[in-house]
Amino acid sequence: MNKINGYTEEEAKSLVQYVCERKSAGMNLSGIFADYAKKTGRAKGSVRNYYYALLRSGGDNRVKSLLTGTGLKAEKIIQFTEEETDEILKAILLQKSKGISVRKAVLTLSNGDDKLMLRYQNKYRNVLTKQPERIERLMRECGIESGTDAARKKIEDEINGLYDRLASSLKEENKKLLTVIKRLTDENALLKLQVKNLQ
Repeated sequence: MNKINGYTEEEAKSLVQYVCERKSAGMNLSGIFADYAKKTGRAKGSVRNYYYALLRSGGDNRVKSLLTGTGLKAEKIIQFTEEETDEILKAILLQKSKGISVRKAVLTLSNGDDKLMLRYQNKYRNVLTKQPERIERLMRECGIESGTDAARKKIEDEINGLYDRLASSLKEENKKLLTVIKRLTDENALLKLQVKNLQ
């Protein structure tokens, strides 16, 4: 059977019908993708990616026929400017420096907008993979230590903490030993006095 972008025509038709029905019932696309993924055993991201690929393959007559009358269309994605990209990345990096995951950071930055969240996450991962030097530069601009600096500082902090604990433990041990020595010295002096009195 002929496939459309990896799905059979029947699967593509099923997805389009499912989306149309759920959208008319007031569901958002993110929820629709999640439900369809559960129903079919596919990953939510895979369903979403296929849906948008299908909407963008308008040159295929089978797709045109499938989408006719549905009102489904892909919105044009406006690319981030370089300045916007830097601002987004800085915001994500600042959140990460506080121990927040990238996923949580992009969710916060997008105010819960799934589509925008995905765009932010993809932009971050793309730059991290293809332009790691840009990430390093932005981290410096934000005053965030790089991964190697942070790892080195963590090890130094652990070593300093261990040293402090050992030094504290030795001080305590010294105090105890000094107390024992003082007691033994006092007992020794007392015994000498008793021996002298016996003579």
